[in-house]
Amino acid sequence: MKRFFSKELTIGLVTAVSLVILYIGINYLKGVNIFKPANHYYVRMEKVDDLHLSSPVYVNGFKIGVVNGVDFRFDEKDFITVQVNLDKQMKIETGSYFELKSGLTSGAYLDLHLNKYVETYCSVGDTLEGFSTPGMMDKISGSLLPQVEIILPRLDSILQGIQLLVNHPALSQSLKQISATTAALANSSQQLNQILAKDVHPILSNLNQTAAGLAVFSNKIQLLDLDLTLNKVNGALENINRLSKQMNNKDNSLGLLLNDRSLYDHLDSTAMNASQLLLDFKLNPKRYVQFSIF
Repeated sequence: MKRFFSKELTIGLVTAVSLVILYIGINYLKGVNIFKPANHYYVRMEKVDDLHLSSPVYVNGFKIGVVNGVDFRFDEKDFITVQVNLDKQMKIETGSYFELKSGLTSGAYLDLHLNKYVETYCSVGDTLEGFSTPGMMDKISGSLLPQVEIILPRLDSILQGIQLLVNHPALSQSLKQISATTAALANSSQQLNQILAKDVHPILSNLNQTAAGLAVFSNKIQLLDLDLTLNKVNGALENINRLSKQMNNKDNSLGLLLNDRSLYDHLDSTAMNASQLLLDFKLNPKRYVQFSIF
């Protein structure tokens, strides 16, 4: 079979294809799409903390490009030139500028601030101004660290006070007393449980019996003829009222006896005479009784 390519040509083609794929893969990992046309601009900055190749470029939070290079120019040692590749359709108004920002986890990135008050645009390859703002960690270190330095001496004294308090014998004694109190409460709770287990059941049984007796008594009360009982009570009260009226009237013996003063006086004098007669009888019996044997 006749070969169309020699062995050396085949190896060369495979090597070239591998290099192309490697180049495309490296740029893809950097975030650079070589198949998408882009415009390049230069940014003149004083410092580029944490900014590296393939760092994103945003405008209003939308990604429009990446950093394609960072170059330190030795003839201008106060500035660093950053090359950015932006989307082909992105047009930058004159007077716009880039701002270097850094996120807590995303690293450094460039934020493009457009000058929307003009109608002229920068040309491809122009140099724009760039500024850097303090990152989140810089703000934390600038605002928090001085306060931490002020707090540290106080914290040291507080820790010493806590250590003295922890090592004080009174605390140990209090903890022992608390432990003893807890043990006593546990013992009391156990005894209470035993008492409840022994006595509650008989008490509940007695309560059940009492409730049953009350239920029987209630049933008996319901069976009573209350109307008849009330009629009898009313009749007894009428009889008592009639007797009271008769006792107050003087047209009967009992009324006269209770209400007639003269009868009372006669009875009183009769009782006194009888008393005197009995006394005289005791003192002088011979006056009233005479005995004769012969």
